[in-house]
Amino acid sequence: MKRIERLHALSEMLRRSGARGVSADRLAREFEVSVRTIKRDLDALDNSGVPLWSRPGPGGGYGLAASGSLPPVSLSPAQAVALMAAVSAAADAPYADQAAAAVQKIVAVLDPTTKARANGLARRIWVNAPPCSSRTVKSALEEAMAEQRVVRIRYTSSQAATTTRDVEPVLFAATNGQWHLIAWCRLRNAMRWFAVSRIEQASVTRTACSGHGVDEVGEPPRNARPVHRRVG
Repeated sequence: MKRIERLHALSEMLRRSGARGVSADRLAREFEVSVRTIKRDLDALDNSGVPLWSRPGPGGGYGLAASGSLPPVSLSPAQAVALMAAVSAAADAPYADQAAAAVQKIVAVLDPTTKARANGLARRIWVNAPPCSSRTVKSALEEAMAEQRVVRIRYTSSQAATTTRDVEPVLFAATNGQWHLIAWCRLRNAMRWFAVSRIEQASVTRTACSGHGVDEVGEPPRNARPVHRRVG
């Protein structure tokens, strides 16, 4: 399990533990890592703003403050199903696994009547999603993008030329139903678009990106838009 995935899973386990909390020893056994690694992960969560609490001594442990749990959500059945459908139809999108987990959290806190109606409506929607890229490749690209670290990829172009190169991830973009990684290529010393489906291998390095930004990519494809929308 990649560290970024472990951090998300660790946060979810702490949330489920409620007021009881959970010990570092148990967390280490659950994720098959050392207690020292778990404590580093807990520090990382704390530094990122996750509201953790700790209780020392026998019977102590770690937990997630009430402010870090999702409160009851007011959604209509159609709104809940819209989230389910969007995630199911975009299984190859960046962070799709995390999106699916987030939707499950939202659905889990719906009132029983809304949840039952949403599940009934969801059975009336079918999705024929395209095959997903390698989970290992996607995890590496997602981690490199989130942590802004150089990723080493093995890439086969549309002309069947295969190269191994280090790239600095700048953004993900979907055009004509295909996802691309747009990155600064250290081999070509230029910004390049890489079809994710053509990336055969990917591994995150320890090298931080040098700061290339979205403004260097140029004009987006026609009708392209960022998924970010300001709230409030």
